Amino acid sequence: MKLIAAYLLAVLGGNNQPSAKDLRSILGSVGAEVEDERIDFLLTELKGKDITELIASGREKLAAVPAGGGAAVPMSAAVGGGGAAAAPAAAEPKKEEKVEEKEESDDDMGFSLFD
Repeated sequence: MKLIAAYLLAVLGGNNQPSAKDLRSILGSVGAEVEDERIDFLLTELKGKDITELIASGREKLAAVPAGGGAAVPMSAAVGGGGAAAAPAAAEPKKEEKVEEKEESDDDMGFSLFD
């Protein structure tokens, strides 16, 4: 990840095709080390490609990935034990009983601090 960040920093700095020396310089400035094989692999994969197009295509792929937010299905309904009858019961939220607590008055403590 730090190697990709260094590559993107070089591109943002105006170097559209950073070299291995550029990436080592960026990473060395913050004390990070990276293997030469990884630098070579990244540069061969990105050679001749536009980074903005790669980011755009990556966004399209990520948009298709489900990211949670789905409703939880009770296990009995998923297994098939009751099917339609279990769905309405699961949809009903539990009703919470609201218990009102009596507010205690500070005036009725039996003494006064300033008497």
